[in-house]
Amino acid sequence: MSPEADDQLVSIDGHQFKLKRLDKVLYPEAGTTKAEVLDYYARIAPVLLSQLADRPVTRIRWPDGTDSTPFFEKNVPSYAPSWLRTVKLPTPGSSRNRETLVFPVLRGTADLIWMANLAALELHVPQWTVGPRGAVRNPNRLVIDLDPGPPAGLAECAEAAHLIRDRLAEDGLTAIPVTSGSKGLQLYAPLDGSQSADLVIGYAKRLAETLARSHPKLVVSNMTKALRVGKVLLDWSQNNPSKTTICPYSLRGRARPWVAAPRTWEELAAPGLSQLDSAEVLRRVQAEGDLAAGLLQGSATLPV
Repeated sequence: MSPEADDQLVSIDGHQFKLKRLDKVLYPEAGTTKAEVLDYYARIAPVLLSQLADRPVTRIRWPDGTDSTPFFEKNVPSYAPSWLRTVKLPTPGSSRNRETLVFPVLRGTADLIWMANLAALELHVPQWTVGPRGAVRNPNRLVIDLDPGPPAGLAECAEAAHLIRDRLAEDGLTAIPVTSGSKGLQLYAPLDGSQSADLVIGYAKRLAETLARSHPKLVVSNMTKALRVGKVLLDWSQNNPSKTTICPYSLRGRARPWVAAPRTWEELAAPGLSQLDSAEVLRRVQAEGDLAAGLLQGSATLPV
């Protein structure tokens, strides 16, 4: 079969474009093809697009499959369709040397499938959104990234997540856990968007440092790798406006098609917690709905 033999012209949301190399295996260990990746993104679109709404997207692409070297992509490719929404944003740094990047903002299933057709398996977003004219808004969620240092794993992350949940609840915040599809998990709390990124970063840092002092055998807040062996890093720095986290419901570029999957607290308390793959996540959404819907309803503020 020639490389173009399985091309398919599709029309989605009124936009017509070509899908290429649908039989290309993108997850060699699992045998998952590009066609199956596109099917996942098409079916998960209703909940994923809600999480992506108004957020500039950084992509990680694996055009030759997840057993090859990926590359990051922030700028929209020159060949992007005219209907794809874009936003121009300056990179962090001094005003004299700042570069302007053009990010995509995904609004519909066509946008999502067009990106996935480029083998953009991972979709990463900041904790803030942009307005209709591209102005950067305050963050509307807080995130703590729980990264286990071997031999610690998901069980230790779940234990730490319960500590964070209880601490956030004391301040009137609701925590939503997401297993990352990689090693650990993220813990999100929706905010009303009225407070600055600096305030959110400061709060997250204090929270992580407080828990590191009170539970030194389980967690650390310092990113020095030598300190993380057998413990869980509470990475508060992901709240920096220049950083992004994997979007809930995005695939990951791992050995198998694992997903950044919203979870219940009952699951985190049960033994045998594991990452979920795309088929499991689709079944869960069909049966239980969007477990991350609470992230779309932020009304909380952080104590000053």
